[in-house]
Amino acid sequence: MAKYTPMMEQYMKIKAEHKDAFLFYRLGDFYEMFFDDAIKASRELEITLTQRDPGQKEPIPMCGVPYHAADNYIRILIDKGYKVAMCEQVEDPKTAKGVVKREVVQLITPGTVMESNMLREGENNYIASLSHFKDGSYVIVYNDLSTGENRIALLSHGWDTVIHELYNQPIKEIVVSSSLPEDLQRQLRDRLHVTLSYQDEVNFNAEYRNLCENLNDERLMKSFSRLLNYIQFTQKRSLNHLQQAEVIELDHYLSLDMYSKRNLELTETILKKGKHGSLLWVLDKTVTAMGSRMLKKWLERPLLNKQHIEKRLQIVDGFYSGFMERDTLRETLKSVYDLERLAGRIAFGNVNARDLNQLKQSLEKIPELIETLKQFEQEQIKELADRLLYPKHLIDILHSSLVDDPPVSIKEGSIIKDGYNETLDNYRDASRNGKKWIAELEQKEKQETKIKSLKIGYNRVFGYYIEVTKANIHLLPEGRYERKQTLANAERYITPELKEKEQLILEAEEKSVELEYTLFIQIREQIKEHIPQLQHLAEVVSTIDVLQAFATVSETNNYKRPRFAENKLSIKNGRHPVIEQVMKDGSFVPNDISLDDNKNILLITGPNMSGKSTYMRQLALTVIMGQIGCFVPCEDAELMLFDQIFTRIGAADDLVSGQSTFMVEMLEANHAISNATNKSLILLDEIGRGTSTYDGMALAQAIVEYIHNNIQAKTLFSTHYHELTALEETLPNLKNIHVRAEEYEGNVVFLHQIKDGAADESYGIHVAKLADLPEALIERASSILSQLESTDKPAPTTEKIEAGQLSFFVEEKLTAKKEKVSVSHNKVINELKQLNLFEMTPLEAMNELYKLQKDAKK
Repeated sequence: MAKYTPMMEQYMKIKAEHKDAFLFYRLGDFYEMFFDDAIKASRELEITLTQRDPGQKEPIPMCGVPYHAADNYIRILIDKGYKVAMCEQVEDPKTAKGVVKREVVQLITPGTVMESNMLREGENNYIASLSHFKDGSYVIVYNDLSTGENRIALLSHGWDTVIHELYNQPIKEIVVSSSLPEDLQRQLRDRLHVTLSYQDEVNFNAEYRNLCENLNDERLMKSFSRLLNYIQFTQKRSLNHLQQAEVIELDHYLSLDMYSKRNLELTETILKKGKHGSLLWVLDKTVTAMGSRMLKKWLERPLLNKQHIEKRLQIVDGFYSGFMERDTLRETLKSVYDLERLAGRIAFGNVNARDLNQLKQSLEKIPELIETLKQFEQEQIKELADRLLYPKHLIDILHSSLVDDPPVSIKEGSIIKDGYNETLDNYRDASRNGKKWIAELEQKEKQETKIKSLKIGYNRVFGYYIEVTKANIHLLPEGRYERKQTLANAERYITPELKEKEQLILEAEEKSVELEYTLFIQIREQIKEHIPQLQHLAEVVSTIDVLQAFATVSETNNYKRPRFAENKLSIKNGRHPVIEQVMKDGSFVPNDISLDDNKNILLITGPNMSGKSTYMRQLALTVIMGQIGCFVPCEDAELMLFDQIFTRIGAADDLVSGQSTFMVEMLEANHAISNATNKSLILLDEIGRGTSTYDGMALAQAIVEYIHNNIQAKTLFSTHYHELTALEETLPNLKNIHVRAEEYEGNVVFLHQIKDGAADESYGIHVAKLADLPEALIERASSILSQLESTDKPAPTTEKIEAGQLSFFVEEKLTAKKEKVSVSHNKVINELKQLNLFEMTPLEAMNELYKLQKDAKK
């Protein structure tokens, strides 16, 4: 067994306590890593891998990063989902006996980042904890350490609900118990792509009692304690900026499952995984970073309470009407910094003088905000002005204490103003006068010695000195000059007067820097007492910012204020908020939509590329915009309040987990019909296309009938199975509509207009022609189509499907073979056995199957 030095033994002991993190071990001006950490870090950070003790039989892999540049390397590791343990020297090397004592002073994880260069301004950085209880319930706790926000949700509807809830939040890390089943842990890692951490201790820490005063459920308390204990373990410092836990009443918000959030591209696009092209991209006309974060939270949780929605709309209306005042408001908000995260850094202790100057500048703008808000006619806007309470005296403290352009470091001086502290002024006076005295002494020595090249200099090793070239040494008087250092061409000396003054100057400079740091900490502690006020102020400013953004985007894009009704929806000339921005040429074709209790299912037919999916998506986005309190893209809108939105729009293969497009389609359809109510909105696009024609048609019809007879949810169902349009005759609450297209000189022209009734044809071959498929192929397809159309088309059955008959949608049964052929005639069975399927073309096979079906129905 290899024998290691005491320092390496110290390293290994500390590393053993942080096995799941890179240990940044401080050695002088570097953070060093050893063994497996070094090998992995050299690969992830693209830095050189070296060796410690290279002459030994088993040299130790080693790599390191400079301490002054460590933040950049830490950010890279955190972005990749790793953790970093910061191991610092905690005693003075000069007085240490043996190996300098070192400890991990902070564990930086993806969910506990505090440094501004590792955070995205417009996004929260959540860490969550997940707890499971014997009654089958789950509790999720969210924390954003950078803002102090804490929120808790209780879920009682199974594991799928947990996955959907977690997916819809920007979570970077999840803390769980080590007893959570491994298959559930794997799902969290694979489906949510987050860092998984463990904390089994759930005993309540009395230090945080004020954060839990509103929690009257033991499950909530234990779950919150789990997360608090983990945060305290990783950060190892006071966390007095944490806010009281807010309990999320999930039934107060419109529910969006993970499929709907993805398919509707609310906050990011599916392909590019970026904000551009999402609904958030269109609506985000906020000015502050904290406003942008609040807008994203509102989008993720639209409201169900009509009174709260109307209050937001009323304020937006007021901002909309006051264009000049709103413009002034936006200009003022541009000078307000991120108060939420400033408050967090003040409490956390990593704030600098520049941050505090940003706080001062922000607070100085609050009176201007109040004055501007009071100029609006809307009373609710004036009430917002009354809520802008802030600690005014902090402005005076910061104005009198900090220089206008301080350095980044708080440990090198030059951050406190002259006149703020008498002792500091005395130190500075001694230092400045001392340097003036030295300059005068240099002139005096030149005159007395007649040496024009004589100079007085300073370095950190030898202090102040008088430097004389060797050619002039003979001119120095004897007895007064004491040799201090010899150079190649000169000698350096010190005199009794210079030595005395040197001590005074250096002592003044050293004490000045120490005192400035102490004074800064005192100022920070004064501000820390007002963190709750600053957090309240940040919330009000964020709300103002989001609502003025709604007014700004509504005016720019000609949105209208929606009204709300019970169980019906009517939109005149509705538009897709994102696509009309992407097109920019004004060519987007608006369309009406109407749904009520008499006609709550719209069956949409029309060719591919004609706009069916766009029509469906724009309805969902309009509903969401209305329920977050924003005006909507149309000429007029009467909306109903939906409790849930379910979507199945577009193909979404999940090949990594072994799920095909069709499987995903069925799972999403099952999720919708299993959870929807008559207050829900369901959008299903081309259900059944992933399997054979008759299978697909049967499934599509069964789903439509089930929704119609058992759920009565407002539903848009687009299909390429034109046979389903016959359902309008048997399902009284279903209405056919189609996307208009015209044929002109052999080509199809998409008009993107929604009209009543069924489409007359699908134009599939015309679309293929637009895609420039070979002419011979197009002609052959047309010929085949004519042959198929010459046979009778099967009409859909109208047998009523009772509740419970769709059990085949359950995932376990989807993976098994379900098709069972039941025929009553021996003749049909015998003919079926004699068919040689491997020698038949698909068209011949389909024709034979159709004949057998007709015989079986006799």
